[in-house]
Amino acid sequence: MSFWLGYRFHTRSGKSLTDGIEMKLFYNVEDKPPVGASILLALQHMLAAMGAIIAVPLVVGSAIGLPTDQMVTLVNAALMVSGIVTIIQCKGIGPVGIRLPVVMGTSFTFVAISISIGLDAGVSGIFGASLVGSIVMIVGSRFMTQIRKLFPPVVSGTVVVLIGLTILPVSVDWFAGGFVGQEEYGQINNLLLGLLVLVVVIVLSQVGKGIISAAAIVIGMAVGYITAIFMGIVDFSPVRNAEFFALPKLLPFGLSFTVSGIIGMSIAYLVTIMESTGDFLALSDATHTKLTGKKLSRGILCDGLGSALASLFGTTPFSSFSQNVGIVSITGVASRHVVAVTGFIMLIAGLFPKLGGIVVTIPSPVLGGAGLVMFAMIISSGIGILSRISFTKRNMLIIAVGVASGMAVTVRPEILTYLPDSFRVILGSGITTGSLVALGMNAFLSINRADEAESAQEKREALETQIIECEACDKALKEEEALEQKERLESAK
Repeated sequence: MSFWLGYRFHTRSGKSLTDGIEMKLFYNVEDKPPVGASILLALQHMLAAMGAIIAVPLVVGSAIGLPTDQMVTLVNAALMVSGIVTIIQCKGIGPVGIRLPVVMGTSFTFVAISISIGLDAGVSGIFGASLVGSIVMIVGSRFMTQIRKLFPPVVSGTVVVLIGLTILPVSVDWFAGGFVGQEEYGQINNLLLGLLVLVVVIVLSQVGKGIISAAAIVIGMAVGYITAIFMGIVDFSPVRNAEFFALPKLLPFGLSFTVSGIIGMSIAYLVTIMESTGDFLALSDATHTKLTGKKLSRGILCDGLGSALASLFGTTPFSSFSQNVGIVSITGVASRHVVAVTGFIMLIAGLFPKLGGIVVTIPSPVLGGAGLVMFAMIISSGIGILSRISFTKRNMLIIAVGVASGMAVTVRPEILTYLPDSFRVILGSGITTGSLVALGMNAFLSINRADEAESAQEKREALETQIIECEACDKALKEEEALEQKERLESAK
């Protein structure tokens, strides 16, 4: 890759033996790439997020029987508000915004409860409950300094691994061309197209230089998209049918309020606080920045205010997007200013629906080829966090049971069938379930100091062996470079 895996080792005379293995960034959080590069790099964030941003309002609208024109209103509002909230999250306005490269968009966490409210109280009931429920997130942001202390590396690493594992099946379905049971699912053409994108992304990330490596995902998707056009599987009807310009309206569906709807939506917001915290932890690791309680509070506050804004403009609540954390991890582009450009592009797409229509035409396998790498990189990021801890019996139990619990409700959601509705909403998210289990075990399992000391000593010995191997590699590399230089001088004579 254009950024290489660097070891940061210190000898016994240094302050510490190691901080682990860290990926060097191509652009740091505060870097401002040239305008052309920023737009190209921003596009890959938009392409990764656009499908999900559009999908949530479409799923909710279809389920409650909204006519086509009202569903278009939902989608346009989702794109526009996603852009605004992404810009604020990245740039920050006073106490609002985490000031990290975060893409914000409509959240699948709210799909089930939104459909339930919509069928009972109509679409206005969804936005009334969303607006009142967002207060939970706004108030909750005041306590993130205390909540941050509950996430030591053993918990945060487990949460980040779960984020990657729970969304990985989405990319697999994209790769296969749809959903299990559909006729085209798993067809050879879909698999080959997804594989093409996957290979291009990997090759460009590994051997590309400069902007080519940093833009590997968007280039890979462009190659896949062009190939799909020649294959005749791109449907351009969404572009033809979309309006050229559409300005979202304030309160297009009105507001109505039901007690049950507000309670259900408030519970969903509590779940989102947990999921967004996990995303921010993963992002802080990917960007090599420290996530303080104050930063976390600003991020959650922006999430809550963004969801309130979404309710006013007629679309479903928001949260951070995990897939875009994967883009930061694989490309090494951590610039918050690049993702702010992504927000601007989404804002424009919300005002000019034909632009959003182009993104909708991207075939699922193209998204899947890129998504497979992005989501898997989140898992790698979590493993990187866990590599910093001592693998004692206590820590291994927290990781094992936390991941197992999260994956249990992800792959077998039927296990929650007979639980009360409120519990199903909370535990239906594998990230939330695994996080709660890891948090609980970390709080109640006592630390065995002897076990900690033994594990730390084993880790020290292993790292010292790595240092010796690194020094040998470095010596061999220098000898090789000296020999090449000598041969060049001799050939010049």
